[in-house]
Amino acid sequence: MKLLSVNVGRAKAVPYTAQSQGVTGIDKRPVDGPVRVSTPGPSGIGASGLAGDAVCHLEHHGGDDQAVYAFAREDLDDWERELGRPLANGAFGENLTTCGIDLTGALIGERWRVGSGPLLEVTSGRVPCRTFQGHMAEGGWVKRFTRKGVPGAYLRVIEPGEIRAGDAVEIVHRPEHDVTVGLVFRAETTERTLLPRLLAAGAALHHRTLASARAYAGKHGS
Repeated sequence: MKLLSVNVGRAKAVPYTAQSQGVTGIDKRPVDGPVRVSTPGPSGIGASGLAGDAVCHLEHHGGDDQAVYAFAREDLDDWERELGRPLANGAFGENLTTCGIDLTGALIGERWRVGSGPLLEVTSGRVPCRTFQGHMAEGGWVKRFTRKGVPGAYLRVIEPGEIRAGDAVEIVHRPEHDVTVGLVFRAETTERTLLPRLLAAGAALHHRTLASARAYAGKHGS
């Protein structure tokens, strides 16, 4: 299990988003050398956990619970076959392009040590947005991405440090519950009745997901 690339994006004006005055950092490219990873601060204030990586719409992106976004090269390869076009590392706006890690099956609260650097914790999957659809330039992209159910994983930074392409990824902790990234994604998108099951992951969940799960359970008596 390792990082194939570390990807960062600069703020760029695009025609496909009205958010943040039409500026986005979704177009991420691999970078050489070590990149500092640290806690960015609360959602709505903090941006990316990676130095030099732009997050332009802080209401829904960035912050401690979405400090780092990872997507598997294996899943990019699958999309390449489906879309019939090449997808470079970073093509989905991910900070980390991984190899050998089942991100959809990763447990919420699972912790990774990256090289000798940061300790990261899985918090949720990525829910697609219109900016992502515009970036991909694929019709019906939000629905297609949702239907596939392979969202990649967001992570928070437990301990800061430096990372670079080629670093090994070691899973150093796996919680005892069964709440995976895939389960969270389904509960947030197509199967809302699954929301109460997410409570088993507790505070390790993205804070907005935890609030939604609690509200749904309270309303429906689950």
